[in-house]
Amino acid sequence: MDASELREWCLRQPGAAEEFPFGPEHSVFKVAGKMFALSALDRTPLEVSAKCEPDLAVSLRASYPAIRPGYHLNKRHWNTITIDGALPDQLVRDLVEDSYDLVVSALPKRVREELGWAPEASRR
Repeated sequence: MDASELREWCLRQPGAAEEFPFGPEHSVFKVAGKMFALSALDRTPLEVSAKCEPDLAVSLRASYPAIRPGYHLNKRHWNTITIDGALPDQLVRDLVEDSYDLVVSALPKRVREELGWAPEASRR
């Protein structure tokens, strides 16, 4: 996965938008004004930070050296994922999608319905 594929995947999520609140070098992907992914798309190695259930976050970090506590984020809820070929692209896509789902699940029902969010239906 390269930067353009990562950006495309993030923006493929229903209602997703890219913003630059931390400067032009940091893409922040949001849904309904809430961040679900953060990446400096021009950096090498490419990294993305994604929200994660706390217990799963710990398990992923123990299983994959390319996944570590979120850089400059709440380390209990965020992981930073290095995208350098060590992880399967599908795992990276799944982690971004899981982050999106986690954020959307906390939104008001009306907003979830407007997004057409259906967590049980696979969007892959």
